[in-house]
Amino acid sequence: MNTKEKLLGLLESNTEKYLSGEDIAEALGISRTAVWKAVNALRSDGCAIEAVSNKGYRLVSDADVLSENGIRKHLDTSIADIGLSVYPVTDSTNIRVREAALSGAPEGFAAVAGSQTAGRGRLGRSFYSPAGTGLYLSLLLRPAALPSRQTIKITTLAAVAACEAIEAVSDRKAMIKWVNDIFIDGKKVSGILTEASFSLESDSAEYVILGIGFNILTPEGGFPDEIKNIAGAIFDRPQKDIRNRLAAEFISRFMAAYRAPRFGGYEEKYRARSLAVGHTVDVLLPAGPKEAYVLDVDDDCRLIVRYPDGTEDSLYSGEVSIKLSHAR
Repeated sequence: MNTKEKLLGLLESNTEKYLSGEDIAEALGISRTAVWKAVNALRSDGCAIEAVSNKGYRLVSDADVLSENGIRKHLDTSIADIGLSVYPVTDSTNIRVREAALSGAPEGFAAVAGSQTAGRGRLGRSFYSPAGTGLYLSLLLRPAALPSRQTIKITTLAAVAACEAIEAVSDRKAMIKWVNDIFIDGKKVSGILTEASFSLESDSAEYVILGIGFNILTPEGGFPDEIKNIAGAIFDRPQKDIRNRLAAEFISRFMAAYRAPRFGGYEEKYRARSLAVGHTVDVLLPAGPKEAYVLDVDDDCRLIVRYPDGTEDSLYSGEVSIKLSHAR
């Protein structure tokens, strides 16, 4: 933990009072100059730190400061010791976790960021990741003997955990658009990207990277034109410590289900939150869209649909997408 991180932890533990530069320097074993530099570095990261002459420094009590200490204090005790790296900004949390995976990091390592410069979504699309209004995180998983076709279950498990985490920190009801998007009141507030490295000999995953992004607030000036009609936010005003709480809720809930036998039987929870089941959608096939009625999502996370001619099909998410234009 560097000086900046130590200072943030100290300020987070003392939001009710001011700490003088001298007290901070003594507590951290650094010089007054180093304290001043660390305060400025935290402010550059977006931390709201007050400075009052003859009193010292204080972290604004209602601030939403993303930090390792802030996340850890909300994590379930069963995963309190997971590896965790937090960045004000990074290119991609999936990239950070891939580097950790190749370096031998254990399962459960998480990279969390307040902004991404190269966030990615499904099918090579970019993932809008502005500073100050979103939360972006990735988890490293090392599932035993998980076939390539089954990795989609990690995505759907994450979708359930995301809905539960959102509802734990807000009064909003979250639903799932098959297979990896989270919606509130008809707007997308979260997206999931799962990437894996497979063994050619066994066709099983050597490791899996689970990435997810949350729109906490609407960015100043709104969302970009290409997504403004579909994107939404979980909150309409800033919330105290919300990013730390949401990150911890998601990680805790996902890891608890992931480690449970059969993923805790999450399939029924997924079906209950589906925006597609019981509605007519457009199946986006290579030959063009085709209308279909969604019957169910099976235990392999395939979408079971019936076309107007009466034929039925089981759709894999990697092969087709759906559009909810007819879903109510």
